[in-house]
Amino acid sequence: MKNILTNANFPRTADQRVYHLGLRAGDVANRIVTVGSPSRAQAIAAFFDKEIKPFVLSSERGFLTITGRFKNVPVSVISIGMGSANMDFFVREVRECLSGDMVIVRLGSCGALIDVPVGTVVVPRASVSVTRNVDFDFGSADSLESPYRISRPVHADAALHDELQKALAIERPLGFEILTDTVNASADSFYSSQGRHTSFPDHNEHLIDKLQASTPGLVTLEMETFHLYHLAVCWRGRQAATRMSPLTERLVEPVISLPPASVFPTTSLQLASPETVIRAAAVHMVFASRTSQEFITPNQVTELERWTGIGVLNALCHFEIPLERLHPEQGSVWEEEEKSVLN
Repeated sequence: MKNILTNANFPRTADQRVYHLGLRAGDVANRIVTVGSPSRAQAIAAFFDKEIKPFVLSSERGFLTITGRFKNVPVSVISIGMGSANMDFFVREVRECLSGDMVIVRLGSCGALIDVPVGTVVVPRASVSVTRNVDFDFGSADSLESPYRISRPVHADAALHDELQKALAIERPLGFEILTDTVNASADSFYSSQGRHTSFPDHNEHLIDKLQASTPGLVTLEMETFHLYHLAVCWRGRQAATRMSPLTERLVEPVISLPPASVFPTTSLQLASPETVIRAAAVHMVFASRTSQEFITPNQVTELERWTGIGVLNALCHFEIPLERLHPEQGSVWEEEEKSVLN
């Protein structure tokens, strides 16, 4: 697909595809699992109902969306890569493609700051942000500024957090531990802002100690959850936009492995309505222990992704969204696939 876009504020193609994810209304469901890697997205999508082939879209910017049904409930899995910038692309662009509420669960890897084994699963109720302070003089360290900034916590959606706890407890195999009601920290770097030491003068020798002292209940450290929680909270009570979403001048060429819906989104459909809500929560898989320096094995990852993926899908499936707050099935990829099976 090669379409010209004409406005730089919020790029869309003529057929209403967003710039980075390549999606348009009807490609993505209200219930969403977001992950970092495409392989994890594919592993979770393997649990979708077998009667219907999922819709798969790979954007030229590296985002992968798989939409199908789990227990006949429409669900999307979207891999976004790493970091808050990619989380921002994901939340904002999907929001503009959806009518109704968004219910999002991040299923991702993390490091543990307390003494728990790799393979532990953590469901954080809140997250803080850790950012490198660029006003600090990292070259000479002669600065009145602190080299890192730690934010106040922002919270997950309480009901979704609790639903995840229940669903994961049911799926948990023997030998695995689940920690809940914890706090996470999301850093803007895998290295400096997470207290790792490289050849750069990062002045982070005491960062982990400071982080733990300032954040009661802190257990995990990763790079995305804070921004997800932050955007979900920011959405509440926002005012309706006064202008339509605009269009840029570059190509968006998603690779779609199955045909999209034959009907373009209805122009009267209200997307990103201010009356909607975004509910967000996260499930973290401990891949690295920062206390023992242990790292997870590939076999452990496979087993961990299997049962947590099923648990997250079950939690989303059971999480109620009123019918009037769902994106219409007419013209959606899940409607089209359903028709192909019935016929």
